Amino acid sequence: MDTPHVIVGASLAGAKAAEALREEGFGGPIVLIGEERERPYERPPLSKGYLLGKDEREKIFVHPEGWYAEHQVNLRLGTAVTGIDPAARTVTLDGGERVAFASLLLATGASPRRLKVPGGEGPSVRYLRRVGDCERLKEDFRAGRRVAVIGAGWIGLETAAAARTAGCEVTVLEVAELPLLRVLGREVAQVFADLHRAHGVDLRFGVQVAEIREDGVLLGDGTRVPAEVVVVGVGIAPNTALAAAAGLEVDNGVRTDPHLRTSHPDVFAAGDVANAFHPLYGRPIRVEHWANALHQPKVAARSMLGRDTVYDRVPYFFTDQFDLGMEYTGYVEPGGYDRVVFRGDVAGREFLAFWLAGDRVLAGMNVNVWDVTDPIRELVRSGRPVDPAALADASVPLTELA
Repeated sequence: MDTPHVIVGASLAGAKAAEALREEGFGGPIVLIGEERERPYERPPLSKGYLLGKDEREKIFVHPEGWYAEHQVNLRLGTAVTGIDPAARTVTLDGGERVAFASLLLATGASPRRLKVPGGEGPSVRYLRRVGDCERLKEDFRAGRRVAVIGAGWIGLETAAAARTAGCEVTVLEVAELPLLRVLGREVAQVFADLHRAHGVDLRFGVQVAEIREDGVLLGDGTRVPAEVVVVGVGIAPNTALAAAAGLEVDNGVRTDPHLRTSHPDVFAAGDVANAFHPLYGRPIRVEHWANALHQPKVAARSMLGRDTVYDRVPYFFTDQFDLGMEYTGYVEPGGYDRVVFRGDVAGREFLAFWLAGDRVLAGMNVNVWDVTDPIRELVRSGRPVDPAALADASVPLTELA
């Protein structure tokens, strides 16, 4: 029997890699191994449509239930990989079984960072990463309940919006001066602060959490924030333990080349765990968003089959909060821009924003304005100089600037 291609992590990235191997014409065995007992699903609905009750449960899954058997993918759920031996080309499972591989894809994702304060693992504390976490929050979010959200990043703000939509009294606690400050910068972060305040969310910035108690959160200055439910969203960390123990190069994720190949020629990585060299930026970047998990596996699969391909897509992510829908295209290091140029009605939350270094567009964001992602992507990718005045002028088509 042929040695299988093995995928560790039955996530969106893992499932799409199995799909891509079949689409690329590989007819041999594929083994897809995941710790969770649910078949592969997408994570964005867990803080958006499914959490809000807008999406049915079946919509979160990557493939219909019978897809894996129909495509002869050996899906092994509820199974943890405890070790990788790249030299022997084997993975070891939690029951001691060893599975040989022709090539291996690590799609191990990331895990929520834990809040290390007294009471941080108490009965009122919630983290959001898995479908079970989401379903518990759906039960928690009931009208009149008091919810404290620690962290004003994407997960924190999306869960705050869901809780408020459900009729909860919501307080967001953030150490920085504004939400999403590192990601968006002060100019655009203010938009999200205004949005949440307009919908009745109590935002408290520049605060430190000292303790979580049964009746709520104690801040460093002695202030008590009453809450029956405390949601912690203070970031995620890539799941690199297996890779590190196997001797693979690890640095803010599993390091890969543009082909998504790790420091071992037969081991690849994709999704949240991959810190991949990006040709457009000339260095490795790790993007913790759905689009990477969706698109990187196609490149990884081709590379696993020995085909020449690189991953060079412009990073992309999106959010939905209250009546604000947003798409962001590009990549900006914290503080790595000179200015932000706006086009449209910022106060009315129907606008575009562009982050510039000199006269070059690093990233663009469309808020409640649609069908502009392609020209924004071209503006970012081309690197051509752009007149900021024309960029701000809604009468100038973006296609003329790209």
